[in-house]
Amino acid sequence: MQEENETTMTEFILIGYSGQPKTRMGLIIFLTVVYTITVAGNGLIILVITADPRLHNPMYFFLSNLSFLDIGYSTSSIPQSIINLLVDKPTMSFALCYFNMSSSVYLGVTECILLAIMAYDRFIAISSPLHYMIIMSKRFCIQLAMGTWTSGFFLVVIPIYATPTHFCGGNVIDHLTCELKAVMKLLCTQSTLNQLVNFFTGVLTLLCPFAFILFSYVRIIVAILKIHSAGGRLKAFSTCGSHLAVVIIFYGTAIFSYLQPQSKITHKVDKIISAFYGIVTPMLNPLIYTLRNKEVNDSLGRLIGKKGKV
Repeated sequence: MQEENETTMTEFILIGYSGQPKTRMGLIIFLTVVYTITVAGNGLIILVITADPRLHNPMYFFLSNLSFLDIGYSTSSIPQSIINLLVDKPTMSFALCYFNMSSSVYLGVTECILLAIMAYDRFIAISSPLHYMIIMSKRFCIQLAMGTWTSGFFLVVIPIYATPTHFCGGNVIDHLTCELKAVMKLLCTQSTLNQLVNFFTGVLTLLCPFAFILFSYVRIIVAILKIHSAGGRLKAFSTCGSHLAVVIIFYGTAIFSYLQPQSKITHKVDKIISAFYGIVTPMLNPLIYTLRNKEVNDSLGRLIGKKGKV
């Protein structure tokens, strides 16, 4: 017999910034600008990589996957967040809330795995440059990409909908959108099954890829130090530095958020941290990869030059 009454949930009320009209207006402007930059920047990367045959190699294949993923990741949360900010106490149906939550988590987990794949790609490129195109064949890259997109579905979407959840009366979410941790705070109790699923998913999608990336970069640094040319070492560090910057921002905030003890109270820092891995990182990816990458910049210049001549 349960101590608390379970309730059949039909809708959620999101009060992340209720009663703060000035804050909501500022967030609407901020999110609109961020979303525009995210879609335009990542869309431009996809266009440049698709249009330039010189960029048809494994590194840029995975980068285009990352850009496509970031567009979807931002779209899964930012537009709905802007809609929620337009009213003081927005409501979302149970189905829409769960779809919003599962799609965001799915895309986030997929990005975790993809960043690990990109670290592996850089490791092979630097440690075995002569065999790089043989190891990272077109067929193998497509298999890795398909495995990345598929694994996120099995690791997240199926457990979210298959795990029994029991809500105890409260339907108020102290967040801007249906973020996973915010929704989980409304559960009656975290059952052993819920805790096991959350722990297993967290280890498999955050700690394991992050540990693999760190291992890969230790090996990459060792390989780079063996390069005799100073210019070659600088180019290798520059290429890998951009990827590592994304990894630190994304994994650092996600691990801090999801692997700390669960609390029933949502603090302001939780909302800020979730904004970093869910909103800011997808915007930074195109900026980091294009500003630090000469090949992408040169390709973009050639593309703009062709457009100007037409």
